[in-house]
Amino acid sequence: MSKKDLSVQKLKSLDSNKKFIQVYPYFKTQLNKYLKKNNFLVAVSGGPDSLALSVLSQKYAAENKTKAFFILIDHKIRKNSSREALWVQKLFKSRSMNLKIINNTQKINKNIQAEARKVRYELLSNFCLKNKIKFILTAHHRDDQVETFLIRLSRGSGIQGLSSMDKVVKLNKKVSVFRPLLDLKKEDLISISKSYFGKIVKDPSNEDNKYLRTKIRRLVKHFEKSGIDLDRVNNSIKNLAASRDILNSYIQGIEKKCVLKKKNQILIKLEPFLVEKLEIQLKILGDCIKKTSKAYYPPRAKKVINLLENIRSKSLLKATLGNCLIEKKEKNLIIRKEYLN
Repeated sequence: MSKKDLSVQKLKSLDSNKKFIQVYPYFKTQLNKYLKKNNFLVAVSGGPDSLALSVLSQKYAAENKTKAFFILIDHKIRKNSSREALWVQKLFKSRSMNLKIINNTQKINKNIQAEARKVRYELLSNFCLKNKIKFILTAHHRDDQVETFLIRLSRGSGIQGLSSMDKVVKLNKKVSVFRPLLDLKKEDLISISKSYFGKIVKDPSNEDNKYLRTKIRRLVKHFEKSGIDLDRVNNSIKNLAASRDILNSYIQGIEKKCVLKKKNQILIKLEPFLVEKLEIQLKILGDCIKKTSKAYYPPRAKKVINLLENIRSKSLLKATLGNCLIEKKEKNLIIRKEYLN
């Protein structure tokens, strides 16, 4: 039997997997809604979440005669990362799936998880632009959503942060991140990946206590054992997202009054800006910094609050945040990209 025939046989075998039968129709509906049967990229880590996303995507691509590009970014931060990447590539090959490994050449020495995420999206976006792909699919799921909510809660985030992850987020004008698994449980994804691939890779960093997410993940397990329903927590996150969307509609009107966008900088008129509530100021200033620096996320709320306090208390100000130079001059705040020598 050829590898291609074996792959087809394995895909058919999933039709008897209870979790796959439950999940695939929902997944297919999501992709039909956003992708409209165009080619797409799947971000692969080798963990059970991304493996499940890969097999769901393989099934969808086969049915709809589209192409799914499977890409793994090797940061080479951990000692065995390259060996693990090759193992995942071999696993995909055994199912007649082509996994491309892209090696990161940028050094990451501090704020490792955040910087690695930033670089990963840059590399994936560049691949998409070269291949005219509009969507990067990631395997974020319900449990990730709850963990992100608790992480931001621990940092004192407002409604913007506590609303956690959106299903679709623009990386730039041509490429978006799409998270079709946000309402699905991790245990269901593990069942699907094991059923199709047989083996899964465990990332040692997921067990490293130096990362806040690892500590939160263990806390969530205690929640479940105590009878706290994560689906209900996820529903609360969705309710916050709905409230956030209403607030953001109002904020757009405020931005028209106080934000002026120029070619290389953004100007904020301080008089109408500073009379607004803190949550609105945080959103506007954070977004202005994000847009100027072209970052994936705005700066942490705590840092923006500190900057706002300095803006209010000082008649003249020159500061840096999020790779931007922020300068207070008379009644205006000027934000432009910081160019490092």
